[in-house]
Amino acid sequence: MTDESELILVADDDEHIVELVSMYLTHAGYRVEAAIDGDEALKKTKELKPALLVLDIMMPGPDGLQVCRALRRRSSVPVILLTARTSDIDKIAGLRFGADDYVTKPFNPDELVARVDAVLRRANSGVREPQPERLELGGLDIDLTGRTAALDGEAFALTPKEFDLLTTFARFPNVVLDREQLLDLVWGTSFYALRTVDVHVARLREKLKASPVQIETVWGTGYRLAVEE
Repeated sequence: MTDESELILVADDDEHIVELVSMYLTHAGYRVEAAIDGDEALKKTKELKPALLVLDIMMPGPDGLQVCRALRRRSSVPVILLTARTSDIDKIAGLRFGADDYVTKPFNPDELVARVDAVLRRANSGVREPQPERLELGGLDIDLTGRTAALDGEAFALTPKEFDLLTTFARFPNVVLDREQLLDLVWGTSFYALRTVDVHVARLREKLKASPVQIETVWGTGYRLAVEE
Protein backbone atom coordinates (compact mmCIF):
# COMPACT_ATOMS: atom_id res chain seq x y z
CA MET A 1 0.00 0.00 0.00
CA THR A 2 1.40 3.37 -1.02
CA ASP A 3 2.09 5.95 1.67
CA GLU A 4 -0.80 8.44 1.42
CA SER A 5 1.57 11.26 2.30
CA GLU A 6 3.18 10.97 -1.13
CA LEU A 7 1.91 13.76 -3.35
CA ILE A 8 2.15 13.56 -7.15
CA LEU A 9 1.96 16.72 -9.25
CA VAL A 10 0.51 16.11 -12.72
CA ALA A 11 1.18 18.92 -15.21
CA ASP A 12 -0.63 18.74 -18.54
CA ASP A 13 -2.85 21.19 -20.42
CA ASP A 14 -5.13 18.33 -21.53
CA GLU A 15 -7.87 18.11 -18.89
CA HIS A 16 -8.80 14.58 -19.96
CA ILE A 17 -5.23 13.36 -19.41
CA VAL A 18 -5.08 15.05 -16.00
CA GLU A 19 -8.39 13.51 -14.92
CA LEU A 20 -7.41 10.05 -16.15
CA VAL A 21 -3.96 10.08 -14.53
CA SER A 22 -5.35 11.56 -11.31
CA MET A 23 -8.00 8.88 -11.07
CA TYR A 24 -5.51 6.03 -11.44
CA LEU A 25 -2.94 7.57 -9.09
CA THR A 26 -5.61 8.28 -6.47
CA HIS A 27 -6.82 4.70 -6.73
CA ALA A 28 -3.20 3.59 -6.16
CA GLY A 29 -3.14 5.53 -2.89
CA TYR A 30 -1.42 8.76 -3.93
CA ARG A 31 -2.59 12.31 -3.39
CA VAL A 32 -2.67 14.31 -6.63
CA GLU A 33 -2.40 17.98 -7.52
CA ALA A 34 -2.69 19.34 -11.06
CA ALA A 35 -1.05 22.12 -13.05
CA ILE A 36 -2.10 23.30 -16.51
CA ASP A 37 1.18 24.81 -17.69
CA GLY A 38 4.89 25.02 -16.94
CA ASP A 39 4.70 28.16 -14.83
CA GLU A 40 2.07 26.65 -12.55
CA ALA A 41 4.07 23.42 -12.34
CA LEU A 42 7.15 25.30 -11.11
CA LYS A 43 5.09 27.35 -8.65
CA LYS A 44 3.29 24.34 -7.17
CA THR A 45 6.50 22.32 -6.97
CA LYS A 46 8.02 25.06 -4.83
CA GLU A 47 4.93 25.47 -2.65
CA LEU A 48 3.76 21.85 -2.27
CA LYS A 49 7.06 19.93 -2.52
CA PRO A 50 5.55 16.87 -4.26
CA ALA A 51 7.21 13.46 -4.12
CA LEU A 52 7.19 13.22 -7.92
CA LEU A 53 6.15 15.18 -11.00
CA VAL A 54 4.45 13.86 -14.11
CA LEU A 55 5.14 16.47 -16.80
CA ASP A 56 3.81 16.76 -20.33
CA ILE A 57 6.58 17.89 -22.69
CA MET A 58 4.28 20.01 -24.87
CA MET A 59 2.81 22.43 -22.32
CA PRO A 60 2.09 26.15 -22.69
CA GLY A 61 4.72 28.46 -21.22
CA PRO A 62 7.86 26.60 -20.14
CA ASP A 63 7.45 23.09 -21.55
CA GLY A 64 8.26 19.86 -19.74
CA LEU A 65 11.91 19.91 -20.77
CA GLN A 66 12.36 23.49 -19.58
CA VAL A 67 10.58 22.76 -16.29
CA CYS A 68 12.76 19.69 -15.76
CA ARG A 69 15.92 21.64 -16.50
CA ALA A 70 14.86 24.47 -14.15
CA LEU A 71 14.06 22.00 -11.37
CA ARG A 72 17.41 20.27 -11.66
CA ARG A 73 19.18 23.52 -10.79
CA ARG A 74 17.67 23.40 -7.32
CA SER A 75 15.94 20.08 -6.69
CA SER A 76 16.27 16.31 -7.11
CA VAL A 77 12.51 15.66 -7.14
CA PRO A 78 11.80 12.71 -9.46
CA VAL A 79 10.28 13.55 -12.85
CA ILE A 80 8.42 11.41 -15.39
CA LEU A 81 7.86 13.02 -18.78
CA LEU A 82 4.81 12.44 -20.96
CA THR A 83 5.49 12.84 -24.68
CA ALA A 84 3.34 12.42 -27.76
CA ARG A 85 6.48 12.36 -29.90
CA THR A 86 8.44 9.24 -30.72
CA SER A 87 11.71 10.90 -31.74
CA ASP A 88 14.68 9.38 -29.92
CA ILE A 89 16.18 12.87 -29.58
CA ASP A 90 13.17 14.05 -27.56
CA LYS A 91 13.37 11.04 -25.25
CA ILE A 92 17.15 11.27 -24.81
CA ALA A 93 16.89 15.02 -24.21
CA GLY A 94 14.39 14.47 -21.42
CA LEU A 95 16.61 11.93 -19.68
CA ARG A 96 19.75 14.01 -20.11
CA PHE A 97 18.01 17.13 -18.83
CA GLY A 98 17.27 15.28 -15.59
CA ALA A 99 14.07 13.30 -16.09
CA ASP A 100 13.94 9.89 -14.40
CA ASP A 101 11.67 8.22 -16.95
CA TYR A 102 9.31 8.96 -19.82
CA VAL A 103 6.02 7.57 -21.10
CA THR A 104 4.89 7.92 -24.71
CA LYS A 105 1.30 8.92 -25.44
CA PRO A 106 -1.08 7.19 -25.83
CA PHE A 107 -0.20 5.23 -22.72
CA ASN A 108 -1.70 2.60 -20.46
CA PRO A 109 -2.57 4.34 -17.14
CA ASP A 110 -1.63 1.18 -15.23
CA GLU A 111 1.84 1.34 -16.80
CA LEU A 112 2.22 4.96 -15.74
CA VAL A 113 1.28 4.07 -12.14
CA ALA A 114 3.82 1.23 -12.23
CA ARG A 115 6.51 3.63 -13.44
CA VAL A 116 5.60 6.12 -10.69
CA ASP A 117 5.93 3.31 -8.14
CA ALA A 118 9.31 2.23 -9.55
CA VAL A 119 10.77 5.75 -9.72
CA LEU A 120 9.66 6.52 -6.17
CA ARG A 121 11.16 3.26 -4.89
CA ARG A 122 14.51 4.21 -6.43
CA ALA A 123 14.25 7.76 -5.08
CA ASN A 124 13.33 6.61 -1.58
CA SER A 125 16.18 4.11 -1.54
CA GLY A 126 18.62 6.87 -2.40
CA VAL A 127 19.55 5.27 -5.73
CA ARG A 128 19.63 7.99 -8.34
CA GLU A 129 21.78 8.55 -11.39
CA PRO A 130 24.05 11.53 -10.72
CA GLN A 131 23.47 14.45 -13.03
CA PRO A 132 26.62 15.78 -14.71
CA GLU A 133 27.83 19.19 -13.56
CA ARG A 134 30.21 19.60 -16.50
CA LEU A 135 30.37 18.70 -20.16
CA GLU A 136 33.82 18.28 -21.71
CA LEU A 137 34.76 17.56 -25.31
CA GLY A 138 37.45 18.68 -27.73
CA GLY A 139 38.94 21.22 -25.34
CA LEU A 140 35.50 22.66 -24.62
CA ASP A 141 34.63 22.73 -20.91
CA ILE A 142 31.07 23.68 -19.94
CA ASP A 143 30.26 24.30 -16.28
CA LEU A 144 26.53 23.59 -16.06
CA THR A 145 26.20 24.90 -12.51
CA GLY A 146 28.10 28.13 -13.02
CA ARG A 147 26.80 28.50 -16.61
CA THR A 148 30.24 29.29 -17.96
CA ALA A 149 32.27 27.87 -20.85
CA ALA A 150 35.98 27.72 -21.66
CA LEU A 151 38.08 26.59 -24.61
CA ASP A 152 41.46 25.09 -23.75
CA GLY A 153 41.18 26.65 -20.31
CA GLU A 154 40.33 30.13 -21.58
CA ALA A 155 36.85 31.39 -20.68
CA PHE A 156 34.73 33.08 -23.32
CA ALA A 157 31.55 35.11 -22.98
CA LEU A 158 28.16 33.74 -23.95
CA THR A 159 24.68 35.19 -23.72
CA PRO A 160 22.18 33.02 -21.77
CA LYS A 161 20.62 31.67 -24.96
CA GLU A 162 24.03 31.06 -26.57
CA PHE A 163 25.02 29.07 -23.48
CA ASP A 164 21.81 27.00 -23.64
CA LEU A 165 22.34 26.38 -27.37
CA LEU A 166 25.97 25.34 -26.90
CA THR A 167 25.01 23.07 -24.00
CA THR A 168 22.30 21.42 -26.10
CA PHE A 169 24.76 20.74 -28.92
CA ALA A 170 27.33 19.41 -26.42
CA ARG A 171 24.80 16.97 -24.97
CA PHE A 172 24.37 15.47 -28.44
CA PRO A 173 27.78 15.58 -30.13
CA ASN A 174 27.76 14.49 -33.79
CA VAL A 175 23.95 14.20 -33.74
CA VAL A 176 22.04 16.23 -36.32
CA LEU A 177 19.42 18.49 -34.70
CA ASP A 178 16.91 20.26 -36.90
CA ARG A 179 15.88 23.83 -36.22
CA GLU A 180 12.45 22.83 -34.86
CA GLN A 181 14.12 20.56 -32.29
CA LEU A 182 16.56 23.30 -31.33
CA LEU A 183 13.73 25.79 -30.87
CA ASP A 184 11.99 23.34 -28.57
CA LEU A 185 15.08 22.28 -26.62
CA VAL A 186 16.61 25.76 -26.20
CA TRP A 187 13.70 28.20 -26.38
CA GLY A 188 11.03 25.78 -25.16
CA THR A 189 8.62 26.75 -27.91
CA SER A 190 8.24 26.77 -31.67
CA PHE A 191 6.76 30.29 -31.52
CA TYR A 192 10.00 31.94 -32.64
CA ALA A 193 10.99 32.06 -36.31
CA LEU A 194 13.43 29.43 -37.48
CA ARG A 195 15.75 32.31 -38.36
CA THR A 196 16.29 32.77 -34.60
CA VAL A 197 18.22 29.49 -34.54
CA ASP A 198 20.33 30.47 -37.56
CA VAL A 199 21.30 33.80 -35.98
CA HIS A 200 22.39 32.20 -32.70
CA VAL A 201 24.27 29.42 -34.49
CA ALA A 202 26.17 32.04 -36.49
CA ARG A 203 27.16 33.86 -33.29
CA LEU A 204 28.32 30.61 -31.67
CA ARG A 205 30.35 29.71 -34.73
CA GLU A 206 32.18 33.01 -34.49
CA LYS A 207 33.08 32.34 -30.86
CA LEU A 208 34.18 28.76 -31.61
CA LYS A 209 36.24 29.53 -34.72
CA ALA A 210 39.76 28.05 -34.82
CA SER A 211 38.75 25.54 -32.12
CA PRO A 212 38.43 21.74 -32.54
CA VAL A 213 34.70 22.11 -31.83
CA GLN A 214 32.64 23.29 -34.77
CA ILE A 215 28.95 23.57 -35.57
CA GLU A 216 28.37 22.09 -39.00
CA THR A 217 25.42 22.70 -41.30
CA VAL A 218 23.77 19.55 -42.60
CA TRP A 219 22.01 20.94 -45.64
CA GLY A 220 18.29 20.33 -45.74
CA THR A 221 18.31 18.90 -42.21
CA GLY A 222 19.86 21.06 -39.48
CA TYR A 223 23.07 21.40 -37.49
CA ARG A 224 25.45 19.19 -35.54
CA LEU A 225 28.37 19.77 -33.19
CA ALA A 226 31.47 18.11 -34.63
CA VAL A 227 34.71 17.56 -32.75
CA GLU A 228 37.90 17.34 -34.79
CA GLU A 229 40.26 14.54 -33.84
